[in-house]
Amino acid sequence: MRNIVIVDAPSNLGLRPPAPGAVPGCYKLAGALREQRIVQRLGAFEGGVVVPPRYDRGDWQEGDGVFNAGAIAAYTPRLADRIEHHVRAGDFPLVLGGDCSIQLGASLALRRLGRYGLAAVDASADFRHPGNSAHVGAAAGEELALATGRGQEDLTNLEGLRPYLRDEDIRLIGIRDYFHDDRTELAELKIPTMTVAELREWGIPELTLAVVQTLEVPPLEGYWVHLDADVLDPRVMPAVDSPDPDGLLPHELTLLLKGLVRSPRCVGMNVTVYDPDLDPEGGAGALLTDLIVAAFTED
Repeated sequence: MRNIVIVDAPSNLGLRPPAPGAVPGCYKLAGALREQRIVQRLGAFEGGVVVPPRYDRGDWQEGDGVFNAGAIAAYTPRLADRIEHHVRAGDFPLVLGGDCSIQLGASLALRRLGRYGLAAVDASADFRHPGNSAHVGAAAGEELALATGRGQEDLTNLEGLRPYLRDEDIRLIGIRDYFHDDRTELAELKIPTMTVAELREWGIPELTLAVVQTLEVPPLEGYWVHLDADVLDPRVMPAVDSPDPDGLLPHELTLLLKGLVRSPRCVGMNVTVYDPDLDPEGGAGALLTDLIVAAFTED
């Protein structure tokens, strides 16, 4: 069993403010999961914190591109350095975000190392870009498009490595069934998507195994798992910025994650978007921690 190394990436740079004068609270995700003793329960090693720049949108206005772009462009290579170090060492980095823009750090790190896939466990595709939307701005809703080279140069071509991910190396799992527009474009690009209903129809263990098998073969050298807490149904995970209904239930997510992270070709995982400010009693954070721990725990 590889050493699990916990790395904190408490960046909220990719989300819109929840209210005027406020900042997104997902930067507290790592601290909340640590309060639930995730390090001790996983028997994990400490990987430290990659401290993000200050959240400051300045005089940004709609139409100006991605806000906080300079800060994200500065943060992404630093996070990539930390992830790359642990992957090279044979560790399993478990990165606690943060919003979904931290996925760019993992994608850049793995692009430096070769060709890797991504299993994105997310309620939505996060594939907004100038080619399909007039409202580009929040990188947390655009990180998959940015990672595949769609969007502004300062984020899509860091270190001259565009694209960090190839379309055909991505698997989207847990997307809501009613997000038809997203699925249409993704189908045209041959990016496989598996909705909540499809997971239930075909069986989560069976479909997960099929996904993993497609990510374990050359030319891929491995794959990363991106977990957005909003894949869970808001009845059990209300503490996210976009709590869309009809999501996965806890036991379903456990089955899915178990199948994904236990492959020797899975090189790491990040956790995003849970917002402790929206969870005053801490129940949603406790549940999220339990599910992550269960994914790595032998039956």
